[in-house]
Amino acid sequence: MSDAVVTRFAPSPTGFLHIGGARTALFNWLYARRHGGKMLLRIEDTDRERSTEPAIAAILDGLSWLGLDWDGETVYQFARAARHREVAEQMLAAGKAYYCYATPQELEEMREKARAEGRPMRYDGRWRDRDPATAPAGVKPVIRLRAPQTGETVVEDEVQGRVVWQNENLDDLVLLRSDGNPTYMLAVVVDDHDMAVTHVIRGDDHLTNAARQTQIYQAMGWRVPSMSHIPLIHGADGAKLSKRHGALGVDAYRSMGYLPVALRNYLLRLGWSHGDQEIFSTQEMVSLFNLSSIGRSPARFDYAKLESLNGLYMRQANDRDLLDALKGILPEIGPAHGLGPELDPTLEAKLLAAMPGLKERAKTLIELLDSASYLFAKRPLALDQKAATLLDDGARQRMPDLAEKLAAVNDWAPAPLEAAVRSFAEEQALKLGQVAQPLRAALTGRSQSPGLFDVMAVLGREETLARLGDQT
Repeated sequence: MSDAVVTRFAPSPTGFLHIGGARTALFNWLYARRHGGKMLLRIEDTDRERSTEPAIAAILDGLSWLGLDWDGETVYQFARAARHREVAEQMLAAGKAYYCYATPQELEEMREKARAEGRPMRYDGRWRDRDPATAPAGVKPVIRLRAPQTGETVVEDEVQGRVVWQNENLDDLVLLRSDGNPTYMLAVVVDDHDMAVTHVIRGDDHLTNAARQTQIYQAMGWRVPSMSHIPLIHGADGAKLSKRHGALGVDAYRSMGYLPVALRNYLLRLGWSHGDQEIFSTQEMVSLFNLSSIGRSPARFDYAKLESLNGLYMRQANDRDLLDALKGILPEIGPAHGLGPELDPTLEAKLLAAMPGLKERAKTLIELLDSASYLFAKRPLALDQKAATLLDDGARQRMPDLAEKLAAVNDWAPAPLEAAVRSFAEEQALKLGQVAQPLRAALTGRSQSPGLFDVMAVLGREETLARLGDQT
């Protein structure tokens, strides 16, 4: 195409930015960036009763957190209602639309008849060629599209292939309601045209809408954008993704301790592939993304895969960046771990020092904070069941001698500390584990932790010896 590529993400703010919406936004963003084009953002807030300010804020926050920036100002569909009405009036004047005075009762009768005959409801076109002068008094008309009644409407979909509808099966849809409010179908087409959108990339639940919208484009003599309808995301059981599968808002994944870069990579692989490659840098995503590699069957959301990918990104992450990500969600998750919304400078320094050991074992930021709990646990430490078993009477009796040995270590660093503990085990004719495991329990309250000698180095001499003293 000679024109610059323009995509759009157009969520309706009736709830949070869900995972399917986030993937649609990602695909639009990648396609625009790949072709040096623009991705626009339009909030489809025409459903006034269900659209809310918190939902709009959640959508904008979710996109920003995922690193999906959009071009230009955010467009709000409701604010453009006058323009939508203007186009309906243009179509009316050109004979491409007409006033329909069918009463709610008449429409209900059509619905009943269709139900009795086991077919979908279709408006029967009764006002298509009638003179408005014969209209019943007191009925406010709607404006309907004068849709073609023969032939077919075709969408050459870049994901689904060629999709064909027989026009006899599509009725004259409403463009403007009797209260003068535009319908969703009309608003979408007018907005996409006015925003110069060249590529519509969205969920395949909009595929039928594509036929209707194509007819409106054609009635106005406008160019129909390229269409790509992506299969929806299903749960691991193959059923459509729902709340029971974890179809949560993007903000929930943030609170669950996932990194935006990992979630973005995971969403890319939900329905799109490039050979067997699983891990993509942002640069690779942009340079490789294409519409032809989007699969036609629904992708399955798999938490285990997301966790493992997140763990991989955490291990590769810069320690300071991980600490910043943790601080970002601390106001939400801190209280459950006995922390306030902010870290004090001493604890922050300890966390940063411990980060190399912490990130090796954790798959999420929540797990990371959990395994770091030894750093901010209150003394005397409460021992979990396994730790209490390890710290038996014999182990407790050895603690004062072990503490004395450790107190004599001049260079308080992992290697000298390990040497001291090994030497103590040999002197006591014990295996290293018989000394190290109770020592871990005394210092962390648990049977598992990051590397024991790293733990001691991060805690520091004074705190380590004090915790050993608590257990004797």
